[in-house]
Amino acid sequence: MSNNSEKMDKIISLCKRRGFVFPGSEIYGGLANSWDYGPLGHLLKQNIKKAWWKFFVQERADMVSLDSAIIMNPKAWEASGHLQNFSDELVECKKCHHRFRADHLLEADGLEPRGEREPVRSLADVMCPDCGGGLTEPRRFNMMFKTFLGTTEDSSTVAYLRPETAGGMFVNFKNIQQVTRRRLPFGIAQIGKNFRNEITPGNFIFRTREFEIGEFEYFFDPKKQENNKAKNQNEPWQDIFEMWLSEIKRWWKDVMQVNMENLVWHEIPDGERAHYSKRTVDIEYKYPFGVKELHGIAYRTDFDLERHQEVSGQDLQYTDPETNEKFLPHVIEPAFGIDRMLLVCLLEAYHEEAAPTSQDGETETRVVMKFPKHLAPIQVAVLPLSKKEELSKISQPLAAELRQHFSVEYDETQSIGKRYRRQDEIGTPYCVTVDFDTLQDKKATVRDRDTMAQERVAIANVGEFLQEKFKQ
Repeated sequence: MSNNSEKMDKIISLCKRRGFVFPGSEIYGGLANSWDYGPLGHLLKQNIKKAWWKFFVQERADMVSLDSAIIMNPKAWEASGHLQNFSDELVECKKCHHRFRADHLLEADGLEPRGEREPVRSLADVMCPDCGGGLTEPRRFNMMFKTFLGTTEDSSTVAYLRPETAGGMFVNFKNIQQVTRRRLPFGIAQIGKNFRNEITPGNFIFRTREFEIGEFEYFFDPKKQENNKAKNQNEPWQDIFEMWLSEIKRWWKDVMQVNMENLVWHEIPDGERAHYSKRTVDIEYKYPFGVKELHGIAYRTDFDLERHQEVSGQDLQYTDPETNEKFLPHVIEPAFGIDRMLLVCLLEAYHEEAAPTSQDGETETRVVMKFPKHLAPIQVAVLPLSKKEELSKISQPLAAELRQHFSVEYDETQSIGKRYRRQDEIGTPYCVTVDFDTLQDKKATVRDRDTMAQERVAIANVGEFLQEKFKQ
């Protein structure tokens, strides 16, 4: 790989060419940083979400699920502070009138912006990156998408598309606790669409105005130590925070199978955290365009429940069943951007390597997406050597059988070498080739994506053989 910029260009090209990600509304000239997930991108995204849900929710006894509304009562956003504080510093070029986030211009100019929601440092010497013109003074720009409920458009009908899924979990805390009869600690999890009117989206799917988040709010008693065998002097929240940090590391290492050296664990210092947070860790990734945030975990104390209780007038306290004490639980929130996880998955998977083209040692460069097997959008490809009926009579029933267990693609066009290369480029772990020898020995050739090793397997045993491979 010659450089990072070239790698991004190649991945973006591959994504469009092979059907992972398309530019949104492309036939109308597109829409700024709007992206559609094509057939393979949708499958990859679904597999990431299923793996996330299984790891953080399904396999745990202390988690419950929720699917809350995208449009909520605007008072919920007043309580959370989004109406007042969910904003960025915006500057405009006096010459070309393009707008930019001030903190992004500072980063690009080698300067560091100050903490979240604080005024940026002086932009007096920073010029417009597009035309070189001077910039206006920064001003606040609220990033929430505004809409209207009903037939009139006035202040009484204003509503907002949610900028995060967390709000729905906090306003439903009391309902969920009562109907599930859960005792602390427990978490509420959901995956859902969110909307932020970003001023300068960019870097492919890294920063978009419409995106998905998987997150959970983990509620606990701030005074009660849970199963602390070490009997250390930590406060309860510290042990819970470390537990979730450990689980997050296990997620990236064992499930997403990333190179852990590409992750940066950034402890946000005092003075730069959100005002409600007692500890925040940003998990950053070494993207081709720089080290940027991937997702994060924050200890939000009881800020959210307290604010919703105050604004709504409803009692959101939890009653300890052992002591009858009433209190507002505290919360630790791990949040994951699904789209950014998918981008990291693409970056980690992309490889260019020499592949043999003959027995004489000749090679050519092949592009191969080495997705973890359980995340690959297509898991098995069935490739009859030709379109002849005697081969399709075997290949089509075999593909139908394998579809009971795997995501399967059936392809009988072009040479077998070109079909192998196509499956390598979309990350298919195994190809099953039915050839004319199959008519005699009742076996097919199973090819491994990563090693390119081939093995003859009895047609009757192909399904079982592949299931064992996916367990490894």
